[in-house]
Amino acid sequence: MKTQLERHENALLKQENDKLRAENMAIREAMRSPMCGSCGSPAMLGEVSLEEQHLCIENARLKDELSRVYALATKFLGKPMSILSAGTMLQPNLSLPMPSSSLELAVGGGLRGLGSIPSAATMPGSMGDFAGGVSSPLGTVITPARTTGSAPPPMVGIDRSMLLELAISAMDELVKLAQIDEPLWLPSLNGSPNKELLNFEEYAHSFLPCVGVKPVGYVSEASRESGLVIFDNSLALVETLMDERRWSDMFSCMIAKATVLEEVTSGIAGSRNGGLLLMKAELQVLSPLVPIREVTFLRFCKQLAEGAWAVVDVSIDGLVRDQNSATASNAGNIRCRRLPSGCVMQDTPNGYCKVTWVEHTEYDEASVHQLYRPLLRSGLAFGARRWLAMLQRQCECLAILMSPDTVSANDSSVITQEGKRSMLKLARRMTENFCAGVSASSAREWSKLDGAAGSIGEDVRVMARKSVDEPGEPPGVVLSAATSVWVPVAPEKLFNFLRDEQLRAEWDILSNGGPMQEMANIAKGQEHGNSVSLLRASAMSANQSSMLILQETCTDASGSMVVYAPVDIPAMQLVMNGGDSTYVALLPSGFAILPDGPSGVGAEHKTGGSLLTVAFQILVNSQPTAKLTVESVETVNNLISCTIKKIKTALQCDA
Repeated sequence: MKTQLERHENALLKQENDKLRAENMAIREAMRSPMCGSCGSPAMLGEVSLEEQHLCIENARLKDELSRVYALATKFLGKPMSILSAGTMLQPNLSLPMPSSSLELAVGGGLRGLGSIPSAATMPGSMGDFAGGVSSPLGTVITPARTTGSAPPPMVGIDRSMLLELAISAMDELVKLAQIDEPLWLPSLNGSPNKELLNFEEYAHSFLPCVGVKPVGYVSEASRESGLVIFDNSLALVETLMDERRWSDMFSCMIAKATVLEEVTSGIAGSRNGGLLLMKAELQVLSPLVPIREVTFLRFCKQLAEGAWAVVDVSIDGLVRDQNSATASNAGNIRCRRLPSGCVMQDTPNGYCKVTWVEHTEYDEASVHQLYRPLLRSGLAFGARRWLAMLQRQCECLAILMSPDTVSANDSSVITQEGKRSMLKLARRMTENFCAGVSASSAREWSKLDGAAGSIGEDVRVMARKSVDEPGEPPGVVLSAATSVWVPVAPEKLFNFLRDEQLRAEWDILSNGGPMQEMANIAKGQEHGNSVSLLRASAMSANQSSMLILQETCTDASGSMVVYAPVDIPAMQLVMNGGDSTYVALLPSGFAILPDGPSGVGAEHKTGGSLLTVAFQILVNSQPTAKLTVESVETVNNLISCTIKKIKTALQCDA
């Protein structure tokens, strides 16, 4: 493979050289009989001397650029390249001078020479099987860069070779972080067997900062966790991570928005190996007290060995020196930067994929509420534990849904397979709309209402949006309100209470004061807490029909959610028969539950509390042009306050 890549590379270089040599000959021929551009008569030699001088300057610049490209390629290959002599260097074209980005290196090569730690071949640990793949160079291939979308390239003024060097350095650091144990990684204080925290002092001695020195006032969070994921193979997982749409769908509760700004390199020979993307994402915690993390980063993919891959992310802040920060484009967002983070994946013979996830971030916590600072510092909000737990839950859900027995045994209705898919699709849209209403992502056009009413607490975020001819939403003015509180109840106990349809009357006004009946239940995992269900509330009178509520519950090692919305009975009958759920109107409400810090995780910590986020979306006026009134804002605020009070009373934690 190495020989074939070198032959392919030499062929491309020869083709480029032949092309420019022909252009050079055409220029020389034109210079022998120059013509005046204005009158068309033969020009004197003295009239083209300035042009010759410009050609010499341009030629010297191109020679210098080509020398730097060869030097960079030699570094990645680990040996000198067989290049053309300096006397046959390429000549420029008069009308089309070569831009500095005309040659791009898509590297799948080795990671030698980076950092102060020995190569992966000498590293002990769980990734020892990858040693040969990490240290052996796979060669280079020269390909043109492609820009996705219509937006201009965002990295104007930055040499592509610098992007590539940063990506290679970050990949080297990630693989080493995935391999080395103590003293670089220390066991988690909360007793989790798979979660580890970074020893920052040892890290500073072992690695050079590839994104620059940590800004003053920033705090660090870093964690590592490993586990098995139900996935066909590591390559299928790589394809998910390298596709921004599939990536954001897989981690929909954490990623509010993801965009590929530019595809710097597409990979070697049509594969993902060596693929390099410039991306932008908005990362969220489901709480109005935690601003969104907006990060611009490189994502680099590397095949370490047969059945072993790594995908690394690293912020480009170190390259954008003339900007304050690529992550601070919105004043209300957390200013942060992502140090080399990502995952290393290896196929296993039993149909699972072993994943080692590393997260390392530096951020300014000044804009984070005091209630959530311990959670963020522990890595439970954005750390490796949350990424891996969500990946495991989503993959388990996909595996369950592919099996024929999707509906649970206590299902009292007959739902076709198409009906299951349609119902799950509707529940997914409901949950995504719920998350968007909590985090205030730019993906949805919510307008914050600051100081809308004097009675609204400072910890309550109120937003409004006008819905006009949007499928799946009722037309009119939609109001969203969300807040977060601390509850002295363990997260698991709080989650079980909120999802229990028999106890719903204790906090939900939609229950009409009585227990609800579960009409259908579609399991989304081995745990009973991961499911989509259809509930029916008791009718208030004999003349009134009962109400249906669509509910989705999600839980994993990092947190839980309960999201619900009232739905129209005829519309749900259509969905359960396999009809299109796109036009079913719903406005979601619900809860997000997180531990209050390291002490709130694990069965042995019964005294730990929960961080509960309560959010409601209501239609305050069916006319999109209507004005938003103070009374509407106070109504939804009172609804939140009343619901929180009822929950605390039911759980006997009013104090």
